[in-house]
Amino acid sequence: MSGDERGNRHWFDDEAGPVVRPYAMTRGRTSHAVQHRLDLIAVVVTEPRVDGAEADPSLSPEHVEIVERCRDAPRSVAELAADLDLPIGVVRVLVGDLVDEELVHVTRPVPPAELVDENILRDVINGLRAL
Repeated sequence: MSGDERGNRHWFDDEAGPVVRPYAMTRGRTSHAVQHRLDLIAVVVTEPRVDGAEADPSLSPEHVEIVERCRDAPRSVAELAADLDLPIGVVRVLVGDLVDEELVHVTRPVPPAELVDENILRDVINGLRAL
């Protein structure tokens, strides 16, 4: 293969579109202050008062996409990462930015250890019926 042939070959697929590295989306950040609350099943919800996030020049297209996707239905961090085809770490940083800007809030499902045991609830119901 000659030098010309090597120079004319592309190292990426033309149909793939622009390639943006994850660290560019997060401005080089790999973590966020709220990241400790952002596990895979944490649920992201757009704040009700948020309207027109796309008009905010400080938000990246990925930020806007997260706000829009969570407006119709709450989404888990894992769902957002899959839907946006982004690494979990990047989504955590982006969601952390949105939490700071008060555009979304994050809720966490109740851990199974904190749920009331079904047998206790039955005993309470049976006790109330006995009264």
